[in-house]
Amino acid sequence: MTDTQETWLTQESYDRLKAELDGLVANRPVIAAEINERREEGDLKENGGYHAAREEQGQQEARIRQLQELLGNANVGVAPTKSGVALPGSVVEVYYGDDDSDTEKFLIATREEASAEDEMQIYSPSSPLGGALIDAKVGETREYLVPSGKTMKVTLVSAEPYRG
Repeated sequence: MTDTQETWLTQESYDRLKAELDGLVANRPVIAAEINERREEGDLKENGGYHAAREEQGQQEARIRQLQELLGNANVGVAPTKSGVALPGSVVEVYYGDDDSDTEKFLIATREEASAEDEMQIYSPSSPLGGALIDAKVGETREYLVPSGKTMKVTLVSAEPYRG
């Protein structure tokens, strides 16, 4: 996460992410031992095993920092309770442009916030679409920028708290 923001997580999601974090932290000595073992093999310039172990260490440390920040700013089990307003943690139904017969339903959240078995499409609150909808009330139309550089109109049909 690039900026510190409060995130809500289901208890299941929090437990899953906490277990991942604990596993990564517990694996630190294993990676350090692997690096030391590879370092002893000789010339570091041409030691692919050493560089691979260092790369893996870097990736794991980045994930540890990401999880620590996410879990440190988490509200566990505290999803929005307000209907009719699009908030992070809301399941929203929208239509695009002027075609109110073609609707789409999705969750405004991060992947970590959704239940693992939920098949619902997820849009981050920091995505162009998710960000445009935040604080929108039912019936309100907002605009957001699509990758082509054009603007798209989206109208909120409904917003309900996520019950994942």
